[in-house]
Amino acid sequence: MVERALLIRIYADKREEDESVSLLEELGELVRTLGIGVVDSCLVHTRSLHKKFLCGTGKADEMVALAKAHECDCIVFDNMFLPSQQRNWEELANICVIDREEVILDIFSKRAHTREARLQVDLARMQYSLPRLTRMWGHLDREGGGGGAGAGGAKGGGKGGGGASRGMGEQQVEVDRRLARTRIDQCKRELAEVRKQRSTRRKEREKQGTPCAAIAGYTNAGKSTLLNQLSGSEVMAKDMLFATLDTTTRAIELPDGQPLLLTDTVGFVRNLPHRLVEAFKATLEEAVLADFIVHVLDASSPEVEKFYETTMAVLAELGAGDKPVITVLNKIDVLADPVKLAGLEVSFPNTVSVSAITGEGMDKLLAKCSEMLVDRVRTENYRIPQSRGDLSGLLHRDAKVLETEYDGNDVLVKAVVPASIAGKLESFRV
Repeated sequence: MVERALLIRIYADKREEDESVSLLEELGELVRTLGIGVVDSCLVHTRSLHKKFLCGTGKADEMVALAKAHECDCIVFDNMFLPSQQRNWEELANICVIDREEVILDIFSKRAHTREARLQVDLARMQYSLPRLTRMWGHLDREGGGGGAGAGGAKGGGKGGGGASRGMGEQQVEVDRRLARTRIDQCKRELAEVRKQRSTRRKEREKQGTPCAAIAGYTNAGKSTLLNQLSGSEVMAKDMLFATLDTTTRAIELPDGQPLLLTDTVGFVRNLPHRLVEAFKATLEEAVLADFIVHVLDASSPEVEKFYETTMAVLAELGAGDKPVITVLNKIDVLADPVKLAGLEVSFPNTVSVSAITGEGMDKLLAKCSEMLVDRVRTENYRIPQSRGDLSGLLHRDAKVLETEYDGNDVLVKAVVPASIAGKLESFRV
């Protein structure tokens, strides 16, 4: 079990020094999220990135000596390695060496609870591991004939791996790779089925005409806490990176009486591995298909601008870059500087400042949400004959009835009406 880790980031461009410091600090948070102790961290500058270790051999030897001096179980790099570079470091250090992507994958594995999230993590992990199989098993240099798939098949085969056997002279690594590819194909098929089921549920929502908003933002910005505050629900919300991976949708009512579905999405980080963006598209597509985005920022963070850019870049990659956005400056209860808050409100578009913990600013946020949907509904008064029970039923089913009175043989109704049914009631409008 890994208990002590040395963190390293290698960079070549001096202009990246400040960002490298920040990324190394973020890596420390990620590693500690796994319950691993960080004994030291090092920024390594090199004139150019080398093919073997990214840095020069002398600097690599220094880092290995430092890890051994601290009696580390593992060296964790903020850089993303090629499989060959990872093997080079492990051969030099003779201890476990992992990169940023593997850290994030490990966190995701621990936090995935639903079938969909587990499938997505499994797919991303198998895609990551496939070119690294030669470092995963100790028996890969043995050739075999007959027999079963061995340890690699047992670990990597999954549901689709049973019955695999080695051909004459076939190396075990080829069996493991084949089993990994089989599992990847299986995950993709199962995810396609999950997406189909999600699409069916979404079509049912669309038939009802209920607008949707996706809560997006950098991890630990307070998205789940905001959803809890707005909806009165109890989605897990903790002060940790990637506290929730599974999307959660809750229905709320806006000040104008209109219903709104709010969906909490997985948080983003800088340098989010591309394969994870691909693997989690089924989860993040709620952001693509939402009517608008609620982009939550930690206003108290000194790097709030970078976090904003990161989230917007990922949204653009997902195809949601042109969606209307409400920028929520959260954690104003922590930010003690009113001048900074005023500057942030000017810097970002369409902002509202809130505290998801205390509830401050929630009324303003709900009003903003109503503004985003102003063209979808309108509040109307109708006089409907009691004989037209079909129209009264339509209002109660597809609209929000605010008031009902009776005047002779007529029913006087005040309701928030979606555009989809407004035309059917036009002749009864008062």
